[in-house]
Amino acid sequence: MFTGILIHKDESGYRAAIEPIDEAQLPAGDVTVRIDWSSLNYKDGLAITGKMPVVRSFPMVPGIDFAGTVSASQHPDWRVGDKVVLNGWGVGETHWGGLAQQARVRGEWLVPLPAAFTARQAMAIGTAGYTAMLCVQALERHGIAPGSGDILVTGANGGVGSVAIALLAKLGYTVVASTGRGNEAAYLKELGASAIIDRSELSAPGKPLGKERWAGAVDTVGSHTLANVCATTRYAAAVAACGLAQGMDFPASVAPFILRGVTLYGIDSVMAPQPVRRAAWERLARDLDPARLEAMTHEIGLGEAIATAGEVLQGKVRGRVVVDVNR
Repeated sequence: MFTGILIHKDESGYRAAIEPIDEAQLPAGDVTVRIDWSSLNYKDGLAITGKMPVVRSFPMVPGIDFAGTVSASQHPDWRVGDKVVLNGWGVGETHWGGLAQQARVRGEWLVPLPAAFTARQAMAIGTAGYTAMLCVQALERHGIAPGSGDILVTGANGGVGSVAIALLAKLGYTVVASTGRGNEAAYLKELGASAIIDRSELSAPGKPLGKERWAGAVDTVGSHTLANVCATTRYAAAVAACGLAQGMDFPASVAPFILRGVTLYGIDSVMAPQPVRRAAWERLARDLDPARLEAMTHEIGLGEAIATAGEVLQGKVRGRVVVDVNR
């Protein structure tokens, strides 16, 4: 037996609770992992609260991330005792996830825990940090260099935004952070932001084209914010879009793309192939300042995760939330 969060949907309604779970209930998979740390992401908040139909089958253990130690393996790449990390692949949505003390998954979903990180640090990065690195890599491939100009990061207080700021600053970029929490300006500047703007500058319906401001951008918000970011991005520059905190819609025009040659990169972290994942984790090990990572990290126990999920959705939690599944 082990402990985890289980989400149920039946005639009694939709609910999440911490429950004892029999190992025999674990889903099919060729690797079993003893989980040391997990994390709480925006998608986990949606799953636990039921605010959006993230969970596709019930009962479900939420948690799109985990780091731990292989306890049993029938997969040729993994042996008992190996330290591993999982991000995405539908865990916590269609396959039991990481907010529990054990998981059973397919071996090809796992990556080695980088030697530079502890399991806790890997979850402080989590899907949010791994996604942030994919965004940074997209801007780099586009040819955007540290001297190109201001790089905008929206949803700056969130997990992706916080890690993106830390990464970009470490690499020498000039970062402008967009946030609705002006009282967090000191925190954002500690991570490396050079300037702060209020999200209201971007969140309302805007013009098809605005003044050219950004040499590149990482957008975690979507909707009108993403439309306005594209409309104010410089000629031939690029935007990496990876989130939908404001909404899934994109009320924009083609003007930025056909008149300024702006490129919009869609960033998917869930189904990214192994070579992409491993390259991103290798870069994180090299380019993410551990001190800045710790500054954005808040630790909770498994017993606090359900209550904290609602706070994540309400924008009350900054940075990254790591979950000690053993307390």
